[in-house]
Amino acid sequence: MIVGRKNEQRELLDAYKSEYSEFVAVTGRRRIGKTFLIRETFAYKFAFQHSGLANQKTKVQLQEFRKSLLKCGMKKCRVPEDWFDAFFLLSEFLDGMPAGKKVVFIDELPWMDAPKSDFVSALEHFWNGYASARKDILLIICGSATSWIVKNVFRNHGGLYNRVTHRIHLSPFSLKECELYAKSQHLSVNRHEILECYMVMGGVPYYWSLLNRECSISQNIDNLFFNRNGKLRNEYNELYNSLFRNAEPYMNVVLALGGKKMGMTREELIAQPGISSSGQLTRVLEDLENCDFIRKYSLAGVKRSKFLFQLIDNYTLFYYKFIQNSDATNESFWTSSINTPVRNVWQGLAFERVSFLHINQIKTTLGISGISSSVYAWQVKGNEETSGAQIDMVIDRADNVVNICEMKFSTDKYEITKQDDENLRHKAASFIEFSKSRKSPHLVMVTPYGITNGMYRFSVQKVIKLNDFFA
Repeated sequence: MIVGRKNEQRELLDAYKSEYSEFVAVTGRRRIGKTFLIRETFAYKFAFQHSGLANQKTKVQLQEFRKSLLKCGMKKCRVPEDWFDAFFLLSEFLDGMPAGKKVVFIDELPWMDAPKSDFVSALEHFWNGYASARKDILLIICGSATSWIVKNVFRNHGGLYNRVTHRIHLSPFSLKECELYAKSQHLSVNRHEILECYMVMGGVPYYWSLLNRECSISQNIDNLFFNRNGKLRNEYNELYNSLFRNAEPYMNVVLALGGKKMGMTREELIAQPGISSSGQLTRVLEDLENCDFIRKYSLAGVKRSKFLFQLIDNYTLFYYKFIQNSDATNESFWTSSINTPVRNVWQGLAFERVSFLHINQIKTTLGISGISSSVYAWQVKGNEETSGAQIDMVIDRADNVVNICEMKFSTDKYEITKQDDENLRHKAASFIEFSKSRKSPHLVMVTPYGITNGMYRFSVQKVIKLNDFFA
Protein backbone atom coordinates (compact mmCIF):
# COMPACT_ATOMS: atom_id res chain seq x y z
CA MET A 1 0.00 0.00 0.00
CA ILE A 2 1.41 3.37 -1.05
CA VAL A 3 0.95 6.18 1.47
CA GLY A 4 1.13 9.66 -0.04
CA ARG A 5 3.22 10.04 -3.19
CA LYS A 6 0.08 10.54 -5.31
CA ASN A 7 1.67 13.11 -7.61
CA GLU A 8 4.80 11.01 -8.05
CA GLN A 9 2.77 7.90 -8.78
CA ARG A 10 0.63 9.79 -11.29
CA GLU A 11 3.76 11.00 -13.11
CA LEU A 12 5.11 7.45 -13.34
CA LEU A 13 1.82 6.22 -14.80
CA ASP A 14 1.69 9.14 -17.24
CA ALA A 15 5.15 8.15 -18.47
CA TYR A 16 3.92 4.58 -18.91
CA LYS A 17 0.92 5.72 -20.96
CA SER A 18 2.99 7.96 -23.22
CA GLU A 19 3.03 7.15 -26.92
CA TYR A 20 6.80 7.58 -26.93
CA SER A 21 9.69 6.05 -25.04
CA GLU A 22 10.33 7.83 -21.74
CA PHE A 23 13.40 8.18 -19.53
CA VAL A 24 12.53 8.62 -15.83
CA ALA A 25 14.97 9.35 -13.00
CA VAL A 26 13.75 8.91 -9.42
CA THR A 27 15.92 10.46 -6.73
CA GLY A 28 15.81 10.88 -2.97
CA ARG A 29 17.80 10.08 0.13
CA ARG A 30 18.40 6.61 1.53
CA ARG A 31 15.33 4.91 3.08
CA ILE A 32 12.89 7.36 1.49
CA GLY A 33 10.92 4.72 -0.43
CA LYS A 34 12.05 5.11 -4.05
CA THR A 35 12.22 1.41 -4.87
CA PHE A 36 8.96 0.68 -3.03
CA LEU A 37 7.11 3.39 -4.95
CA ILE A 38 8.27 2.11 -8.34
CA ARG A 39 7.57 -1.53 -7.54
CA GLU A 40 4.13 -0.85 -6.10
CA THR A 41 3.14 1.46 -8.96
CA PHE A 42 3.88 -1.24 -11.53
CA ALA A 43 2.70 -4.14 -9.35
CA TYR A 44 6.22 -5.62 -9.40
CA LYS A 45 5.89 -6.38 -13.13
CA PHE A 46 8.84 -5.28 -15.25
CA ALA A 47 10.18 -6.35 -18.61
CA PHE A 48 13.59 -6.13 -16.96
CA GLN A 49 14.79 -5.12 -13.54
CA HIS A 50 18.21 -5.01 -11.99
CA SER A 51 19.90 -3.52 -8.95
CA GLY A 52 23.52 -2.45 -8.75
CA LEU A 53 25.81 -3.79 -6.04
CA ALA A 54 27.58 -1.56 -3.56
CA ASN A 55 31.38 -1.44 -3.62
CA GLN A 56 31.81 -4.13 -6.28
CA LYS A 57 34.08 -4.16 -9.32
CA THR A 58 32.80 -4.11 -12.88
CA LYS A 59 33.38 -7.83 -13.34
CA VAL A 60 30.99 -8.68 -10.50
CA GLN A 61 28.46 -6.07 -11.65
CA LEU A 62 28.38 -7.61 -15.14
CA GLN A 63 27.95 -11.11 -13.74
CA GLU A 64 24.94 -9.95 -11.72
CA PHE A 65 23.52 -8.12 -14.75
CA ARG A 66 23.59 -11.44 -16.64
CA LYS A 67 21.75 -13.15 -13.76
CA SER A 68 19.05 -10.46 -13.91
CA LEU A 69 18.57 -11.11 -17.64
CA LEU A 70 18.16 -14.81 -16.94
CA LYS A 71 15.70 -14.19 -14.09
CA CYS A 72 13.60 -11.97 -16.33
CA GLY A 73 13.23 -14.70 -18.96
CA MET A 74 16.25 -14.67 -21.25
CA LYS A 75 16.88 -18.32 -22.07
CA LYS A 76 20.58 -18.17 -22.75
CA CYS A 77 22.97 -15.40 -21.83
CA ARG A 78 26.73 -15.13 -21.65
CA VAL A 79 28.57 -12.90 -19.22
CA PRO A 80 28.88 -9.49 -20.92
CA GLU A 81 32.37 -8.36 -21.85
CA ASP A 82 31.67 -4.78 -20.81
CA TRP A 83 28.73 -2.42 -20.28
CA PHE A 84 28.28 -1.79 -23.98
CA ASP A 85 27.90 -5.53 -24.43
CA ALA A 86 25.56 -5.76 -21.43
CA PHE A 87 23.16 -3.17 -22.83
CA PHE A 88 23.37 -4.87 -26.25
CA LEU A 89 22.19 -8.10 -24.62
CA LEU A 90 19.39 -6.18 -22.92
CA SER A 91 18.27 -4.70 -26.25
CA GLU A 92 18.27 -8.18 -27.82
CA PHE A 93 16.14 -9.44 -24.94
CA LEU A 94 13.64 -6.60 -25.29
CA ASP A 95 13.43 -7.17 -29.06
CA GLY A 96 12.07 -10.63 -28.42
CA MET A 97 9.24 -9.50 -26.14
CA PRO A 98 5.59 -9.07 -27.20
CA ALA A 99 4.26 -5.70 -28.35
CA GLY A 100 3.40 -3.15 -25.66
CA LYS A 101 5.19 -0.81 -23.26
CA LYS A 102 8.25 -2.43 -21.71
CA VAL A 103 9.30 -1.13 -18.31
CA VAL A 104 13.05 -1.35 -17.67
CA PHE A 105 13.86 -0.60 -14.02
CA ILE A 106 17.49 -0.21 -12.96
CA ASP A 107 17.83 0.38 -9.22
CA GLU A 108 20.92 1.71 -7.43
CA LEU A 109 22.30 2.79 -10.79
CA PRO A 110 25.23 4.82 -9.33
CA TRP A 111 26.71 1.68 -7.80
CA MET A 112 27.12 0.16 -11.28
CA ASP A 113 29.55 2.88 -12.31
CA ALA A 114 32.81 1.41 -11.05
CA PRO A 115 36.06 3.24 -11.91
CA LYS A 116 37.05 3.02 -15.61
CA SER A 117 33.93 1.01 -16.44
CA ASP A 118 32.56 3.32 -19.20
CA PHE A 119 29.14 2.71 -17.70
CA VAL A 120 27.79 6.20 -18.40
CA SER A 121 28.85 6.02 -22.05
CA ALA A 122 27.17 2.64 -22.41
CA LEU A 123 23.96 3.95 -20.83
CA GLU A 124 24.05 6.91 -23.24
CA HIS A 125 24.42 4.55 -26.19
CA PHE A 126 21.56 2.32 -25.00
CA TRP A 127 19.15 5.24 -24.66
CA ASN A 128 20.18 7.23 -27.74
CA GLY A 129 20.88 4.33 -30.07
CA TYR A 130 18.11 1.99 -29.03
CA ALA A 131 15.42 3.01 -26.55
CA SER A 132 14.67 6.55 -27.79
CA ALA A 133 14.41 5.26 -31.37
CA ARG A 134 11.42 3.15 -30.32
CA LYS A 135 8.08 4.08 -28.80
CA ASP A 136 7.65 1.26 -26.31
CA ILE A 137 10.44 1.64 -23.72
CA LEU A 138 9.99 3.14 -20.26
CA LEU A 139 13.45 3.35 -18.69
CA ILE A 140 13.40 4.09 -14.96
CA ILE A 141 16.66 4.70 -13.13
CA CYS A 142 16.92 5.11 -9.39
CA GLY A 143 19.54 5.47 -6.69
CA SER A 144 20.19 6.97 -3.28
CA ALA A 145 23.39 8.64 -4.49
CA THR A 146 21.51 11.68 -5.75
CA SER A 147 24.76 13.60 -6.28
CA TRP A 148 25.92 10.98 -8.82
CA ILE A 149 22.65 11.18 -10.79
CA VAL A 150 22.72 14.99 -10.80
CA LYS A 151 26.32 15.09 -12.01
CA ASN A 152 26.31 12.21 -14.50
CA VAL A 153 22.74 12.29 -15.80
CA PHE A 154 21.03 15.64 -15.20
CA ARG A 155 24.18 17.70 -15.89
CA ASN A 156 25.74 15.37 -18.39
CA HIS A 157 27.50 17.30 -21.16
CA GLY A 158 27.58 14.36 -23.54
CA GLY A 159 24.99 12.00 -24.95
CA LEU A 160 22.70 12.13 -21.91
CA TYR A 161 22.35 15.90 -21.99
CA ASN A 162 18.67 16.80 -21.58
CA ARG A 163 17.61 13.21 -22.25
CA VAL A 164 15.71 12.57 -18.99
CA THR A 165 12.02 13.21 -19.69
CA HIS A 166 10.77 12.96 -16.09
CA ARG A 167 12.60 13.90 -12.90
CA ILE A 168 10.84 12.63 -9.79
CA HIS A 169 12.29 13.58 -6.41
CA LEU A 170 10.95 11.94 -3.25
CA SER A 171 11.08 14.25 -0.25
CA PRO A 172 10.51 13.10 3.35
CA PHE A 173 6.91 12.63 4.46
CA SER A 174 4.96 15.50 5.98
CA LEU A 175 3.28 15.08 9.38
CA LYS A 176 0.01 14.22 7.63
CA GLU A 177 1.68 11.53 5.54
CA CYS A 178 3.34 10.13 8.69
CA GLU A 179 -0.08 9.98 10.31
CA LEU A 180 -1.47 8.06 7.34
CA TYR A 181 1.52 5.74 7.41
CA ALA A 182 1.14 5.16 11.16
CA LYS A 183 -2.50 4.19 10.61
CA SER A 184 -1.52 1.81 7.82
CA GLN A 185 0.90 0.15 10.28
CA HIS A 186 -1.82 -0.01 12.96
CA LEU A 187 0.17 2.19 15.34
CA SER A 188 -1.91 3.64 18.16
CA VAL A 189 -0.47 7.16 18.30
CA ASN A 190 -2.00 10.60 18.63
CA ARG A 191 -0.83 13.73 16.84
CA HIS A 192 1.38 14.89 19.69
CA GLU A 193 3.21 11.56 19.63
CA ILE A 194 3.53 11.80 15.85
CA LEU A 195 5.07 15.24 16.31
CA GLU A 196 7.50 13.92 18.92
CA CYS A 197 8.54 11.09 16.65
CA TYR A 198 8.85 13.45 13.68
CA MET A 199 11.15 15.75 15.64
CA VAL A 200 13.46 12.76 16.14
CA MET A 201 13.28 10.89 12.82
CA GLY A 202 11.81 13.32 10.34
CA GLY A 203 9.60 11.94 7.61
CA VAL A 204 11.70 8.99 6.47
CA PRO A 205 9.26 6.09 5.87
CA TYR A 206 11.76 3.33 6.66
CA TYR A 207 12.44 4.77 10.12
CA TRP A 208 8.71 4.83 10.82
CA SER A 209 8.37 1.23 9.65
CA LEU A 210 10.62 0.16 12.55
CA LEU A 211 8.23 1.40 15.24
CA ASN A 212 6.83 -1.36 17.44
CA ARG A 213 3.10 -0.81 18.04
CA GLU A 214 3.36 -2.57 21.41
CA CYS A 215 5.71 0.13 22.76
CA SER A 216 5.28 3.82 23.51
CA ILE A 217 7.05 6.40 21.35
CA SER A 218 9.67 6.97 24.06
CA GLN A 219 10.28 3.23 24.36
CA ASN A 220 10.59 2.95 20.58
CA ILE A 221 13.16 5.74 20.47
CA ASP A 222 15.18 4.02 23.19
CA ASN A 223 15.00 0.70 21.35
CA LEU A 224 16.00 2.16 17.98
CA PHE A 225 18.62 4.72 18.99
CA PHE A 226 19.98 4.03 22.46
CA ASN A 227 19.92 0.24 22.68
CA ARG A 228 23.40 -1.01 21.82
CA ASN A 229 21.81 -3.17 19.09
CA GLY A 230 19.32 -0.50 18.01
CA LYS A 231 18.63 -0.56 14.28
CA LEU A 232 19.22 3.18 13.93
CA ARG A 233 22.06 3.62 16.39
CA ASN A 234 24.68 3.50 13.62
CA GLU A 235 22.52 4.93 10.86
CA TYR A 236 24.45 8.20 10.67
CA ASN A 237 27.60 6.85 9.03
CA GLU A 238 25.67 4.43 6.84
CA LEU A 239 23.38 7.23 5.69
CA TYR A 240 26.05 9.64 4.47
CA ASN A 241 28.37 6.96 3.09
CA SER A 242 25.54 5.50 1.01
CA LEU A 243 24.64 8.88 -0.47
CA PHE A 244 28.10 10.24 -1.22
CA ARG A 245 31.12 8.31 -2.46
CA ASN A 246 33.48 10.58 -0.55
CA ALA A 247 31.32 11.36 2.46
CA GLU A 248 33.89 13.20 4.61
CA PRO A 249 33.45 16.70 3.04
CA TYR A 250 29.68 16.37 3.39
CA MET A 251 29.88 15.26 6.99
CA ASN A 252 32.24 18.14 7.79
CA VAL A 253 29.76 20.67 6.41
CA VAL A 254 26.81 19.07 8.17
CA LEU A 255 28.71 18.94 11.46
CA ALA A 256 29.54 22.65 11.19
CA LEU A 257 25.93 23.57 10.37
CA GLY A 258 24.67 21.42 13.24
CA GLY A 259 26.07 23.91 15.71
CA LYS A 260 24.30 26.94 14.25
CA LYS A 261 20.56 27.25 14.68
CA MET A 262 20.00 29.83 11.92
CA GLY A 263 22.68 28.44 9.64
CA MET A 264 25.95 29.78 8.22
CA THR A 265 27.11 31.73 5.22
CA ARG A 266 29.56 30.25 2.76
CA GLU A 267 32.30 32.47 4.19
CA GLU A 268 31.57 31.22 7.72
CA LEU A 269 31.68 27.61 6.51
CA ILE A 270 35.05 28.11 4.83
CA ALA A 271 36.48 29.24 8.18
CA GLN A 272 35.58 25.88 9.76
CA PRO A 273 38.12 23.04 10.13
CA GLY A 274 38.12 20.53 7.29
CA ILE A 275 36.16 22.72 4.85
CA SER A 276 37.99 24.16 1.85
CA SER A 277 37.06 27.15 -0.30
CA SER A 278 37.42 25.21 -3.54
CA GLY A 279 34.66 24.48 -6.00
CA GLN A 280 34.05 21.27 -4.09
CA LEU A 281 32.15 23.20 -1.41
CA THR A 282 29.64 24.41 -4.00
CA ARG A 283 28.98 20.83 -5.08
CA VAL A 284 28.72 19.64 -1.49
CA LEU A 285 26.15 22.30 -0.61
CA GLU A 286 24.12 21.61 -3.75
CA ASP A 287 24.14 17.86 -3.09
CA LEU A 288 23.07 18.29 0.53
CA GLU A 289 20.23 20.56 -0.58
CA ASN A 290 19.16 18.09 -3.27
CA CYS A 291 18.98 15.37 -0.61
CA ASP A 292 16.84 17.53 1.74
CA PHE A 293 19.49 17.81 4.46
CA ILE A 294 19.92 21.56 4.27
CA ARG A 295 18.00 24.55 2.99
CA LYS A 296 19.32 27.76 1.45
CA TYR A 297 17.71 31.09 2.13
CA SER A 298 18.60 34.76 1.70
CA LEU A 299 19.08 37.33 4.41
CA ALA A 300 16.67 40.26 4.64
CA GLY A 301 17.78 43.84 4.32
CA VAL A 302 21.06 43.03 2.59
CA LYS A 303 21.62 44.87 -0.68
CA ARG A 304 23.99 42.27 -2.03
CA SER A 305 22.11 39.11 -1.42
CA LYS A 306 23.85 36.74 0.97
CA PHE A 307 22.69 33.22 1.59
CA LEU A 308 22.53 31.14 4.73
CA PHE A 309 22.75 27.37 4.66
CA GLN A 310 20.73 25.74 7.44
CA LEU A 311 20.72 22.10 8.52
CA ILE A 312 17.08 20.94 8.61
CA ASP A 313 17.38 17.15 8.79
CA ASN A 314 15.76 16.11 12.05
CA TYR A 315 17.57 12.79 12.35
CA THR A 316 21.03 14.32 11.86
CA LEU A 317 20.38 17.04 14.44
CA PHE A 318 19.01 14.47 16.90
CA TYR A 319 22.13 12.36 16.34
CA TYR A 320 24.46 15.29 17.12
CA LYS A 321 22.50 16.28 20.21
CA PHE A 322 21.87 12.94 21.87
CA ILE A 323 23.57 9.98 20.17
CA GLN A 324 27.03 11.07 19.06
CA ASN A 325 28.43 11.38 22.59
CA SER A 326 25.79 9.41 24.46
CA ASP A 327 26.43 7.01 27.32
CA ALA A 328 26.24 3.63 25.58
CA THR A 329 25.27 1.90 28.83
CA ASN A 330 22.04 3.87 29.35
CA GLU A 331 19.63 2.07 27.07
CA SER A 332 16.64 3.89 28.59
CA PHE A 333 18.05 7.36 28.10
CA TRP A 334 15.07 8.81 26.24
CA THR A 335 12.45 7.47 28.61
CA SER A 336 14.39 8.71 31.65
CA SER A 337 14.98 12.17 30.15
CA ILE A 338 11.31 13.21 29.99
CA ASN A 339 10.84 16.79 31.33
CA THR A 340 14.57 17.36 31.77
CA PRO A 341 15.96 20.80 30.82
CA VAL A 342 18.14 19.45 27.98
CA ARG A 343 15.20 17.69 26.38
CA ASN A 344 12.85 20.66 26.85
CA VAL A 345 15.33 22.99 25.13
CA TRP A 346 15.77 20.50 22.28
CA GLN A 347 12.00 20.20 21.83
CA GLY A 348 11.70 23.95 21.36
CA LEU A 349 14.37 23.99 18.64
CA ALA A 350 13.05 20.85 16.97
CA PHE A 351 9.53 22.32 16.87
CA GLU A 352 10.90 25.34 15.02
CA ARG A 353 12.42 23.05 12.36
CA VAL A 354 9.16 21.15 11.97
CA SER A 355 7.41 24.48 11.46
CA PHE A 356 9.79 25.42 8.65
CA LEU A 357 9.25 22.01 7.06
CA HIS A 358 5.50 22.70 7.09
CA ILE A 359 5.55 26.24 5.80
CA ASN A 360 2.98 25.39 3.12
CA GLN A 361 0.50 24.33 5.81
CA ILE A 362 1.21 27.52 7.78
CA LYS A 363 0.61 29.65 4.70
CA THR A 364 -2.63 27.81 4.00
CA THR A 365 -3.85 28.47 7.55
CA LEU A 366 -2.92 32.14 7.17
CA GLY A 367 -4.85 32.22 3.89
CA ILE A 368 -1.81 33.33 1.89
CA SER A 369 -0.91 30.18 -0.05
CA GLY A 370 -1.50 32.06 -3.32
CA ILE A 371 0.59 35.08 -2.34
CA SER A 372 4.26 35.24 -3.30
CA SER A 373 6.48 35.29 -0.20
CA SER A 374 9.94 34.48 1.13
CA VAL A 375 10.54 32.70 4.43
CA TYR A 376 13.55 33.05 6.70
CA ALA A 377 14.76 33.41 10.27
CA TRP A 378 16.05 36.83 11.30
CA GLN A 379 18.19 38.38 13.99
CA VAL A 380 19.98 41.60 14.88
CA LYS A 381 22.74 41.81 17.45
CA GLY A 382 22.41 44.19 20.35
CA ASN A 383 24.81 46.94 21.38
CA GLU A 384 25.27 49.42 24.23
CA GLU A 385 22.25 51.44 23.12
CA THR A 386 19.76 48.80 21.95
CA SER A 387 19.02 45.19 22.76
CA GLY A 388 19.17 42.56 20.05
CA ALA A 389 16.27 40.59 18.62
CA GLN A 390 15.78 37.18 17.07
CA ILE A 391 12.72 36.06 15.10
CA ASP A 392 12.04 32.37 14.61
CA MET A 393 10.29 32.80 11.27
CA VAL A 394 9.56 35.74 9.00
CA ILE A 395 7.08 35.39 6.15
CA ASP A 396 7.83 38.35 3.92
CA ARG A 397 4.78 38.75 1.68
CA ALA A 398 4.19 40.51 -1.61
CA ASP A 399 0.92 42.02 -0.36
CA ASN A 400 2.72 44.55 1.86
CA VAL A 401 2.45 42.44 5.02
CA VAL A 402 5.17 40.64 6.95
CA ASN A 403 4.26 37.86 9.39
CA ILE A 404 6.46 37.77 12.50
CA CYS A 405 6.12 34.17 13.71
CA GLU A 406 6.98 33.06 17.23
CA MET A 407 7.28 29.29 17.90
CA LYS A 408 6.49 27.97 21.37
CA PHE A 409 6.50 24.24 22.00
CA SER A 410 4.07 23.25 24.74
CA THR A 411 2.12 20.19 25.85
CA ASP A 412 -0.90 22.36 26.70
CA LYS A 413 -2.34 25.73 25.77
CA TYR A 414 0.33 28.40 25.93
CA GLU A 415 -0.25 31.52 28.04
CA ILE A 416 1.13 34.73 26.58
CA THR A 417 2.61 36.65 29.51
CA LYS A 418 3.37 40.34 29.85
CA GLN A 419 7.00 39.55 29.15
CA ASP A 420 6.02 37.65 25.99
CA ASP A 421 3.90 40.59 24.88
CA GLU A 422 6.78 43.02 25.35
CA ASN A 423 9.18 40.66 23.63
CA LEU A 424 6.91 40.23 20.59
CA ARG A 425 6.44 43.96 20.21
CA HIS A 426 10.19 44.50 20.49
CA LYS A 427 10.87 41.92 17.78
CA ALA A 428 8.36 43.49 15.40
CA ALA A 429 9.71 46.99 16.01
CA SER A 430 13.33 45.83 15.61
CA PHE A 431 12.56 44.10 12.34
CA ILE A 432 10.89 47.17 10.86
CA GLU A 433 13.71 49.45 12.05
CA PHE A 434 16.72 47.41 11.01
CA SER A 435 15.34 45.79 7.84
CA LYS A 436 13.99 49.17 6.67
CA SER A 437 10.77 47.40 5.74
CA ARG A 438 7.66 49.47 5.07
CA LYS A 439 5.36 46.50 5.36
CA SER A 440 2.75 46.05 8.07
CA PRO A 441 3.91 43.53 10.74
CA HIS A 442 1.39 40.86 11.78
CA LEU A 443 2.31 38.76 14.81
CA VAL A 444 1.68 35.02 14.63
CA MET A 445 2.02 32.49 17.46
CA VAL A 446 2.81 28.92 16.43
CA THR A 447 2.16 26.53 19.32
CA PRO A 448 0.71 22.99 19.35
CA TYR A 449 -2.45 23.59 21.40
CA GLY A 450 -3.15 27.28 20.88
CA ILE A 451 -3.16 29.97 23.55
CA THR A 452 -5.13 30.55 26.75
CA ASN A 453 -7.82 33.19 27.11
CA GLY A 454 -5.47 35.51 29.01
CA MET A 455 -5.25 39.29 29.02
CA TYR A 456 -2.48 39.29 26.39
CA ARG A 457 -4.23 36.96 23.95
CA PHE A 458 -4.70 39.85 21.50
CA SER A 459 -0.93 40.37 21.25
CA VAL A 460 -1.00 38.20 18.12
CA GLN A 461 -3.20 38.43 15.04
CA LYS A 462 -3.19 34.68 14.34
CA VAL A 463 -2.49 31.39 16.13
CA ILE A 464 -1.22 28.32 14.27
CA LYS A 465 -1.88 25.00 16.01
CA LEU A 466 -0.50 21.49 15.60
CA ASN A 467 -3.66 20.33 13.82
CA ASP A 468 -3.00 22.96 11.15
CA PHE A 469 0.24 21.14 10.32
CA PHE A 470 -1.81 18.09 9.38
CA ALA A 471 -3.78 19.90 6.68
